[in-house]
Amino acid sequence: MGQIICAGLGPGDPDLISVKADRAIRQARHVAYFRKPGRQGQARRIVDGMLAPAAAEYPMEYPVTTEIPFDSPDYNRLLADFYDDWADRLAALAATDDVVVLCEGDPFLYGSFMHLYVRLRDRVTVTVIPGIPGMVGCWNASGTPITWGDDVLTVVMGTLPEGEMLRHMQHSDALVVMKTGRNLPKVRRALTMAGRLDDAWLIERGTMPGQRILRLADVEAADCPYFAIVLVHGQGRRPVALAQVAE
Repeated sequence: MGQIICAGLGPGDPDLISVKADRAIRQARHVAYFRKPGRQGQARRIVDGMLAPAAAEYPMEYPVTTEIPFDSPDYNRLLADFYDDWADRLAALAATDDVVVLCEGDPFLYGSFMHLYVRLRDRVTVTVIPGIPGMVGCWNASGTPITWGDDVLTVVMGTLPEGEMLRHMQHSDALVVMKTGRNLPKVRRALTMAGRLDDAWLIERGTMPGQRILRLADVEAADCPYFAIVLVHGQGRRPVALAQVAE
């Protein structure tokens, strides 16, 4: 009997894949990855040139992405059926051989693989190889530490209601806003109300080709790709203590 190995690929730069994940990917005979219909898929792009010539590929194409609201019953039903179906397919493959599932970032940090994991963990052996989260690649690309001293870091979803988003922005030192995209106007409004827009940065395609780092205040609301994260760096809650450590 085989197992399912989920390889965390990191933020996008192939050089940031771990040695363990690299080894698993290159040795894989069965490789599955998520993608939008008709697209290569970000995970597949990252490992381009790494797969064995005879490796069988299994593109897992989402049935829906942004066509209907993510919180609608139809959206949840379609995705639940999608994950159920692919859990069955992967379990069948793992009955006789190992299967490597590719996942951008870290599989356990907002990764799509989590939905397969909860369906598979009691059926087959599942090994998860951690990856550098995308947000880590982005704040390193910014060239500025994201937190200092006792700063509290909050990760906020751009899909949250505006009022809830604002509350988190007002009560945290450092911020990461994920799932921006079409939510960028709402994110900008909340940051403005929190008095933090001038300190916010938009990191597009962090560590990937075409990387851009811009002040959010200078970005048009429509100019935001899917692979984008908003950062507000912490300033340090105890500058005196930090200075003493430095001395």
